[in-house]
Amino acid sequence: MPTFSLRRLSLTLGFSVLSAVAHAENWPQPDWQSQPAPPSAAVTELETYAFAPRDDAERKGIRTDALLVIRDGQIVYERYAAPTTAQTPHLSWSMAKSLFATVLGVAYGEGRFKLDAPVAQYYPPMAEHPQVKIGHLLNWASGLDWQEDYEYAPLKSSVVAMLYTRGRGDMAAFTAAHEAAAAPGTGFHYSSGDSNLLAAALRGMVGEQAYADYPWTALFEPLGIKHAVWERDASGTFVAASYAYLSTRDLARVGLLMQRGGRWGEQQLLPTAWVDFVSTPFSAYQPQRAKPGEAVPGGQWWLNVELPGSRRPWPDAPTDTIAALGHWGQGLYVMPKEKLVVVRYADDRDGSFQHNELLKRVQAAFATEVQP
Repeated sequence: MPTFSLRRLSLTLGFSVLSAVAHAENWPQPDWQSQPAPPSAAVTELETYAFAPRDDAERKGIRTDALLVIRDGQIVYERYAAPTTAQTPHLSWSMAKSLFATVLGVAYGEGRFKLDAPVAQYYPPMAEHPQVKIGHLLNWASGLDWQEDYEYAPLKSSVVAMLYTRGRGDMAAFTAAHEAAAAPGTGFHYSSGDSNLLAAALRGMVGEQAYADYPWTALFEPLGIKHAVWERDASGTFVAASYAYLSTRDLARVGLLMQRGGRWGEQQLLPTAWVDFVSTPFSAYQPQRAKPGEAVPGGQWWLNVELPGSRRPWPDAPTDTIAALGHWGQGLYVMPKEKLVVVRYADDRDGSFQHNELLKRVQAAFATEVQP
């Protein structure tokens, strides 16, 4: 009569259960399953807010180009405003920062860098700032003297100079040439320059040959993203701060990856330690200096946590909400416990759009009972 190892049997059963759970989940393989939510007063209220009549001539009001809601891996809502369609690779603006952090998460899992490694180890022009580490850049805490002003203050703006004038040929070198204004890691100072330094450092991490295709081989191809565009500057460095283009459905794949803790199917594409890091508030952040409704910085992602001495930035959204946010109202919102992923592309110009209001209405329309 054969004998069996109870431990081996337990492990076998355990792996079988995990495999069954993974297969029972909804994944976009190759495309998203769609199960639109039925019409309701809550859906109407969401549309009234997100798709108010557009004033394209004056560029005023809330101007949503696209809104996509994924619940538990299925599309429950999708709407577009012309000329944007489901196939349009839309400019992400600063959502690209969170997207690039996700690319870096794969590299981290491959052992290509450490958070406490000096940036100069991977990008030699940062030798003038030997104390700046990769983790500092991820927290927007390099300490470099940087002015993140946009079209309303172009003459003193570091980011406008980097993207459009004297820095656009080599954006990382332009950033590295800035003087230090504070010790690295001692304070949060939002900087598109920090994000582009990360893009330059990735080249040193993976090598020149792998670099040109790395976002695709590391992230886009495993997720089934087929139509992403990522611009590079004249030096060949990805513009990680701003210039990635994806469709709503492609960007939602990144959101689902984060919603499920870095796992894609049965593959742990991002280490759980990386997901924890980017979802953890920067320790030196001072919330009392934030503008009302301004989310808390994590690792190139934005968080809705309530810190001592402050209220939750988006009080009607779950505290575990993380987001990729961009200029003119771009947003990828991930609500893990509620199993929701929301993608919004937009062209807001007057500041009337509010993240909290959108998320409140999304939850009213689509949230299900949270499981313990």
